[in-house]
Amino acid sequence: MNILAIESSCDETSAAVITNGEIRSNVVATQLIHTLYGGVVPELASRAHQQHILPVVDKALNDAKVTKKGLDAIAFTRGPGLLGALLVGTSFAKSMALGLGIPLIEVNHMQAHVLAHFISDPKPAFPFLCLTVSGGHTQIVKVLSPLDMEIIGETRDDAVGEAFDKTAKLLDLPYPGGPLIDKYAAEGNPGAYAFPLPEMPGLDFSFSGIKTSFMYFLQKQVRENPAFVSENLPDICASIQFTLVNILLKKLKKAARETGIKEIAIAGGVSANSGLRKSLLELGQTLNWNVYIPAFEYCTDNAAMIAIAAHYKYLESDFCDQTVSPLARMDF
Repeated sequence: MNILAIESSCDETSAAVITNGEIRSNVVATQLIHTLYGGVVPELASRAHQQHILPVVDKALNDAKVTKKGLDAIAFTRGPGLLGALLVGTSFAKSMALGLGIPLIEVNHMQAHVLAHFISDPKPAFPFLCLTVSGGHTQIVKVLSPLDMEIIGETRDDAVGEAFDKTAKLLDLPYPGGPLIDKYAAEGNPGAYAFPLPEMPGLDFSFSGIKTSFMYFLQKQVRENPAFVSENLPDICASIQFTLVNILLKKLKKAARETGIKEIAIAGGVSANSGLRKSLLELGQTLNWNVYIPAFEYCTDNAAMIAIAAHYKYLESDFCDQTVSPLARMDF
């Protein structure tokens, strides 16, 4: 069983081939043009996807040593994501599946992030909790099976990935700023500066207030000392990262306590953050959790995670027809 998977939800054009549940290739083309604008420009992302998708798919098939006629299905990210970017991948997948006369499989991007844990060992046991953290989403998901998931907590406003990038922008760090916050934080003191933690009911998150608080903090410090940022960058990054990670783990700890689940995973682009990974492992040891952290290559957007999700849907004959359209917002 060979499935070609396509990911085009934001600014990564990716294609992967999976054979009987084993990833054979995973090709990603990154769009560097967005660094010029300090963030993803949707129209430019769509155009770049059009330029990249043919060579990326061709390389994925060649790397896997699978021909088009050897494919059993085509999978694609239906959403959530940028509508124009999704449209490129959706249209390509529909056309290719129609031309080859093979089934079409739609995949939820966020479910795929969770299922990235099943690409390689060790794999979490069901049920498990997955903290999915990215530039567009922050969720706590209770996973009962590969195709049965429930969101039990999510952000009410901004995602944690956006909070990382926006605070980096306030520090005049280039886009994407989240990884740079992580880099400088490794050299700083996380207790140097304190920021207020939001009070949200239940298992939901909020990150808009911490961004505002951080902005006012910087404005005050820079008025008193124009060189404040350059003189204290590692400590600033370590302190804001510590705060954001603390917000995430506080809710995750509460979710584990309320559900009684000790199988704990993280997924999404922010799961590549070294501060989050380290703090989660330490918390897991303290609370006797079994912690699962994906390989770096499967944290950010990639087609391998779309492929593994499609693998499970194929086993259930969960196909879609040619009338399917992309969805910028898409529930589980």
